[in-house]
Amino acid sequence: MKQVFLETFGCQMNVADTDRMEFILFHSGYRRTWEKEDADLILVNTCSIREKAEQKTFSLFGGLKPLKAINPNLILGLTGCMGQQDGEKMLKRMPFLDFVLGPDQVEGIGKAVNRARESEKSFVWTGFDSKKIYSIPEIPGDLPQKPGPSAFVNIIKGCDKFCTFCIVPFTRGREKSREPDELYQEIRHLIKHGAKEIILLGQNVNSYGKRGLTNPIPFHELLYKIEEIPGLQRLRFTTSHPNDFTRETIRAYRDIDVLVNHLHLPIQSGNNEVLKSMRRDHTVEEYLELIDELKSEVPGVSLTTDIIVGFPGETDAQFQDTMKIMERIGCSSSFMFSYSPRPGTPANEFKDSVPEETKRQRLQEIIQLQNRMTEEQGKTYQGKTVEVLIEGKSARPGYSLKGRNPQYWRVNAKDSEGRYQPGDMVQVRIEQTSGHGLSGIIQ
Repeated sequence: MKQVFLETFGCQMNVADTDRMEFILFHSGYRRTWEKEDADLILVNTCSIREKAEQKTFSLFGGLKPLKAINPNLILGLTGCMGQQDGEKMLKRMPFLDFVLGPDQVEGIGKAVNRARESEKSFVWTGFDSKKIYSIPEIPGDLPQKPGPSAFVNIIKGCDKFCTFCIVPFTRGREKSREPDELYQEIRHLIKHGAKEIILLGQNVNSYGKRGLTNPIPFHELLYKIEEIPGLQRLRFTTSHPNDFTRETIRAYRDIDVLVNHLHLPIQSGNNEVLKSMRRDHTVEEYLELIDELKSEVPGVSLTTDIIVGFPGETDAQFQDTMKIMERIGCSSSFMFSYSPRPGTPANEFKDSVPEETKRQRLQEIIQLQNRMTEEQGKTYQGKTVEVLIEGKSARPGYSLKGRNPQYWRVNAKDSEGRYQPGDMVQVRIEQTSGHGLSGIIQ
C-alpha cells in the first residue's frame, strides 16, 4: 500500500476531520505512516483561529519543501481552515503545494489525491457544501484501525454565532446537524469495535437539532437517546456556547450516569462591555447563573473554559474583572490566549489598542492564577481513589499506563503486574499531583 503522513493543528473538529480522511484514504490504498520521509502523500490539516497555529503550519511546510524536491512524485496537500480562508494565497506563498482543500471538502479527499496524481497543475477546492443536510456516509468495509478507547463523533458542523474575534463561521459555514439515526449507527459501530467513551463534537454542540434534521430533536434529548446504546461507558461533548446551554442539559448531567462530570463552557471575558464587543450575546451574570445551577445539580462537576485577554479596548479594570470571574468559577484548567487580529473577522477592523507587552503580561498573570487553582484542586485528589479509563502507555518514568478520570484530569498509573490495557476501566489511588495531572497505583 502507499503511505500517507497526516499532521493536524487546531481543534478536535480538525482531529476528527483528519481521522475521516485517514479512513477514506485507507479505502483508496493508503496506510498511515509516522515518518514524513516514507510518505507518498503528506496532508497538513490546518487551523486559522490563532496566529500561532498558522506560524506552525508555515514552519512545517518549510521543512517539507526539500522532500518534494527530492521526490517529485510526493503529493503535498493543505486542508482545513487556513485553506478555506486563503486557498489561492496558500498556493502563491507555497507553489510546491499540489492542492488546497477546505473543511467541507473532507469527503472528497480521495478524488483530490487522484486529480493531483493525474495533473501537474495545483488546485483549490474550498466551496461550501450547499446541501441543507449534514451527513457522513459510511464506506463499506472495516475501519482502517480499531478506534481507541475514546472516539470522536461529529454531530454538528459550522457556527451561527459570529463572535467578532472568530473566523470559524467563515471557514466552516452555517450550522447543520446530522440525523440522529446516523449518529446512533456510528456510535454502535464504534462501541462494537472497542470504543468505551464517545465524545460528541461541534463548534457549538448545544445548537444541535436547530437546522438540517428531518425530525428535529434538541441536544438534551439526543443525550438521553445515546445513553440507551448498550456498551457505552462514558459520554462527553465539546464545545458549548452559554447562549444555548439549557436547563434541560443541566438536568441531563444530573440524570445520565454515563455523562461524565465535566463541562467545557467558554466565557472568553469576565467583563460585560468586552463580551458585548466580542458579540458573545451573554452576560457574566447569565453565565454564572448557569454555572451555579450546574454545581447545585451536579456536585463535584469539573469546569474548563476559554479566555481571551487583551481584546481591543480592554482596560486594566476590565481585565481584573476577568481575573475575579476566573476565581469565582474555579476552573480546573483553561485555554488562555492573548488576542491577535484575524483577517476576515469583524474585530480585525477594531483598533488593536492594547500594547503587545500588556497582552503578554495579562496572559502570564491569568496563567499563573489558573495554575494556582489547578494545583489547589489537584491536591484534593491526593489519597483518594478515582475511576480511570486507560487510554494507552504512560511516558512518565515509573508509570506504565495513562488515562483520564471523569472530571477530565490526566492520570498516570502504576500496573506492576501488567494486568490492564487500553480500554480497561480501573480504580487508581492518587499519590501525587502535578499541574493538571494525577499519578497513582491501580487498586
